[in-house]
Amino acid sequence: MSMKKLSSPLAVLAASALALTGCASNNPPATGTTTGAPAASGAALTGQLSGAGSSAQEQAMTAWIAGYKAIQPGVTVQYNSVGSGSGRKNFLAGQVAFAGSDAALKADEYEQSKTICGPQGAFNVPAYVSPLAIAYNLAGVKDLKLDPDTAAKIFKGQITTWNDPAIAALNAGVTLPATKITVVHRSDDSGTTENFTDYLAQAAPTVWTDKKAQKWPIAGQESAQGTSGVIRLVQATEGAIGYADESAVGTLGTVKVKVGDAFVGPSAEGAAKAVELSKPVGGQAANDMAVTLDRTPTDASAYPIVLVAYEIFCNQYKDAATANLVKSFGKYVVSAEGQKAAQAAAKNAPLSAKLSADATAAIDKITAAS
Repeated sequence: MSMKKLSSPLAVLAASALALTGCASNNPPATGTTTGAPAASGAALTGQLSGAGSSAQEQAMTAWIAGYKAIQPGVTVQYNSVGSGSGRKNFLAGQVAFAGSDAALKADEYEQSKTICGPQGAFNVPAYVSPLAIAYNLAGVKDLKLDPDTAAKIFKGQITTWNDPAIAALNAGVTLPATKITVVHRSDDSGTTENFTDYLAQAAPTVWTDKKAQKWPIAGQESAQGTSGVIRLVQATEGAIGYADESAVGTLGTVKVKVGDAFVGPSAEGAAKAVELSKPVGGQAANDMAVTLDRTPTDASAYPIVLVAYEIFCNQYKDAATANLVKSFGKYVVSAEGQKAAQAAAKNAPLSAKLSADATAAIDKITAAS
């Protein structure tokens, strides 16, 4: 499935729209009114809600907004797909009511969030679980296997042609051309980059000596803005390789990576299994649900290059109107209905019933200052 540009309601937000939905005490409330208790399919709500962030969950967010509009037609949700880093910055500046991020809040960001979200700060709720694909454009090569060290050497620029002996050794029977390898990475601050570099750092530590990072650490390679930008550049460049949400790769080839003694391709099932093996991060708000992923499983049913994208909400908003809109939309996103809508659009792995219930309970703790 190719990445689609967001339609007009999801385009870059005008400054006036941004001002409508800030968090806590620094910003005015959301427009409109609410009636009764907040619920995605319960009391009718009206108003406008603004978010910004992850481009990896762009297709899922489009589906969530459309599905939510069907049950709450009086609410307009706008989402600016600017990348995870920029989304968190906008949120922490009080410009939007929520952020979508492929990386959870860092400790310093959590502390900063207390200035706009009250003493309990902000919290992370998993909403979008998806495999990240190593995507490539190489004519005639339909099946490609890489172990972690070889993948790391390619992305580090140490392996520069497709017929390199290290690649050939993993792909017996495959005719590999002498085509130059062009590495394509994200140019923006990206949670996708952070997840991919975390995989390389954990799975190939002797080769990939850089720490995980939202900014690509290797200079002199090709880059593009956002998920869709990376895919377009890989599609346009013979011999290119990059990384992106699996839902966006379209007709590009995808690498099978070594897990234990097997080679595993990206799949929703494999991503879900990886999350099952994850552990809570802890140390932030009591209702925070950020997890630490194990990138080196030996269970071949798990796919280790997985992204858990979060919605980041305030624990406390300035007014009840904003709090109710955020709770209603957030609960739809993590509901079985919302997860099914996202899966149909983006091929991601839906949250398990337990994760969905836990996320709903976390969102229910949102309050209003007045």
